[in-house]
Amino acid sequence: MTRMLLALLLALCAAPAWSQERAVAVTFDDLPFQASNADLCDAARLERLTADFLAMLRPLDTHGAGFVNEGRVCAEKRDDLLPRLLSQWLDAGLEIGNHTFSHPNVHRMTAEAYLAEVDAGEALTRPLSANRGLRLRWFRHPFLFTGDTPEKKAAIAEGLRRRGYEAAPVTIDNNDWMFGAVYRKAEAAADEALKRRVGEAYVAHMAAVLDHWEPYSAELGGGREPTQILLLHANTLNRDWYPRIHALFLARGYRFVPLEQAVADPVYALPDTYVRASGVSWLHRWTASQGRRIRWEPEPPAWIVEAYDGRGSTAPAAAD
Repeated sequence: MTRMLLALLLALCAAPAWSQERAVAVTFDDLPFQASNADLCDAARLERLTADFLAMLRPLDTHGAGFVNEGRVCAEKRDDLLPRLLSQWLDAGLEIGNHTFSHPNVHRMTAEAYLAEVDAGEALTRPLSANRGLRLRWFRHPFLFTGDTPEKKAAIAEGLRRRGYEAAPVTIDNNDWMFGAVYRKAEAAADEALKRRVGEAYVAHMAAVLDHWEPYSAELGGGREPTQILLLHANTLNRDWYPRIHALFLARGYRFVPLEQAVADPVYALPDTYVRASGVSWLHRWTASQGRRIRWEPEPPAWIVEAYDGRGSTAPAAAD
């Protein structure tokens, strides 16, 4: 018994101090699904993709939120199909928010045109939420672009406030959309070996970016890591590989919380004066707003970037 107690005490001393303190809210952009145009016009395919994605999430208890581009679904099927797809998310106990109608680049339009995209993006989502007694609360900026001038950024923020929206920030971004695009190429080629290579690289890259984001975020909180908000996408890569990502977060001592709980962390009240034609983590925005130097996160492996751009081979390499 003495040996067992000693072993337990040693294990507790060796356990990381943060094991019960880390928390993350998981968000998925580009609902109903990040897929090919053909898939987005195929009702049966979209319903199957959505059902499979939610079946993957169900046992993991992520408390996740999804952000909708209503214009992703073909116009002739939208009014009937999109509410059915989004109802699956709501039935699974997940939140939904507005991601604009067509995922536009705010740098190529006026603030007024952008806010019109916000309005168009809630035509079906808002009444669907209201019919369930839910408030359409969250807005996620496409590309994480918040405005390329102070005036445009302020006008959009005020327009969102008047519409009753709160911006859903992002602290952890890992370019999963790039891995997802290469994964879809592997699916189209029926290349199972490449799918596995992409998936394993994706999980390894997530570990690498967490090694960056965790201590970097602690600098904003006086040594305390804030509750993180993770940006992912609803796609086949995450349908197949998110459970590994989820397990990685658990292994690093995270618990999964709703978005509302995440933004209650004091770090989300820090000033954001970042105005550039780029979309970056709010950790970078807050760091720059404090006059400190941004330290950029690791890039995806070169072979993923090249495969995404169509410039390189996806054949196995000696080292990624």
